[in-house]
Amino acid sequence: MVEHTRRTVCAMGGGGVALAVMAGGVNAEGAAPVATTRHGRVRGSLDRDIKVFKGVRYGADTSARRFQSPVAPQAWRGIAEATTYGHASPQKSDEADQDEDCLFLNVWTPGLADGAARPVMVYVHGGAHANGSGSSPLYDGAALCRRGDVVVVTVNHRLNVFGYNGLGQILGGAYAASGSVGNLDLILALEWVRDNIANFGGDPANVTVFGQSGGGAKLVTLMAMPRAAGLYHRVITMSGQHVTAMGPQHAELRMRAFLDHLGLTPERAAELATLPAARLVEALRMADPIEKGGMYFHSVMDHDTLPRHPFVPDAPRESGHIPMIIGNTHDEARAFTAGDERNFHLTWDTVAAKLAPEFVVDLNAQYVVDWYRQRFPQMSPSDVFFAAATCGRSRPGHLIQAEERAKLNGTTWMYQLDFGSPVEPRLGAFHSFDIALAFDNCDKPGSKTGTGAQALKVAAAMSETFIAFARTGDPNNAAIPAWGRYTLPERATMIFDVDSRIENDPRADERRLFQTAPFLKQGT
Repeated sequence: MVEHTRRTVCAMGGGGVALAVMAGGVNAEGAAPVATTRHGRVRGSLDRDIKVFKGVRYGADTSARRFQSPVAPQAWRGIAEATTYGHASPQKSDEADQDEDCLFLNVWTPGLADGAARPVMVYVHGGAHANGSGSSPLYDGAALCRRGDVVVVTVNHRLNVFGYNGLGQILGGAYAASGSVGNLDLILALEWVRDNIANFGGDPANVTVFGQSGGGAKLVTLMAMPRAAGLYHRVITMSGQHVTAMGPQHAELRMRAFLDHLGLTPERAAELATLPAARLVEALRMADPIEKGGMYFHSVMDHDTLPRHPFVPDAPRESGHIPMIIGNTHDEARAFTAGDERNFHLTWDTVAAKLAPEFVVDLNAQYVVDWYRQRFPQMSPSDVFFAAATCGRSRPGHLIQAEERAKLNGTTWMYQLDFGSPVEPRLGAFHSFDIALAFDNCDKPGSKTGTGAQALKVAAAMSETFIAFARTGDPNNAAIPAWGRYTLPERATMIFDVDSRIENDPRADERRLFQTAPFLKQGT
């Protein structure tokens, strides 16, 4: 008689992941799914008909290799429990369960090792390059799996100074790639997908990477990183308006300021590798002369790991052949500005001063306000503030990406989400509002979509479109009107709304304004 017991033998270092030795190889929990990876077996759980694996280790603990390139984990014996999310990277936010041992991913799949070769959708979370994790309820992949018979993966990786910094410019050597180790984590995760996803019912030759905000920014950076080539086959960015990396001199300047705050000279920079992680996180809260409100790091162009800017001076030719969807929301800036009640009660005398700090370059805010007031006389001062903050801060990067790819004859589609929050109407279609719609997760906490018929219709259209694109490299499907590629000068754009439609060059006047606005300095 086979003994139906198991014994936990050691922790895998993340989110309750543990190893279990099975007597006779029998799973005492019966229905719990077990999958095989190159490093060992993992046991997940069931969400009705979907197999779910949380906290699957794809990289070794980074604490012993702080600021250095990631490495694959050691193999384990027995079966690792994969039923709870792994640690998030240390960060300034209130994200739960933070630890440097954070290289974990999560998988949702309709089937295991069944030869179905399903499209794989790998999601990279937002939070700039500083915060977040792949564990939000909004990123739960079960609904996408049910709707489209796909495999969904979400990823944790190193963030802020742990994943992006200027040590490579100061120390070199083992830290030469420190400006991009967070992105190298993502590449290691994609290598894990390549090597293991077939055992989770996915097709390693059909991998779509998609990400929102900072997640999208990291993806456009991967498009310029030679080491990422061949690991993904389609890209979707959602408000990932990233066109440049930090230059090496800029990265070094920030790193020296960070060291100074910790009382370290550049000659003692190697001591950062052994300081408590909490001290580094606290130092990130410092007032930074470059970035007010705290020190911020992101991908560094080191001329090796990242040899060029993602989309300046042009689109990277090495990824120009990869199909890409570039998206944004109509009211991006309301996510960052609607929390200040005063912004809803601006006057023509106060709006320009309030608007000026929202621009990423030093524009003449009064000129912008006057232009909007003349062009859109129906707008209130607050309407002008929110529209100009979006078009001047969030939208230009998307347009640069799309236009540069169009110049390469790249296979690119552009969307804009116009459907606004029924739950909080004053937010409109704010930054990150498209996440719940794309994941078909209107019922999840934090969605702000509600579960009314209109929200569900838009969610069906967006999620079906993302699934169609992941399956074939073309987003067209029965849920939307025919959607042509983004070309110049037409600029065809899908407007996702209750009744989705195609518009050529939406908000054209505002586009033209801000494409010339960098020359409109204060006082001109």
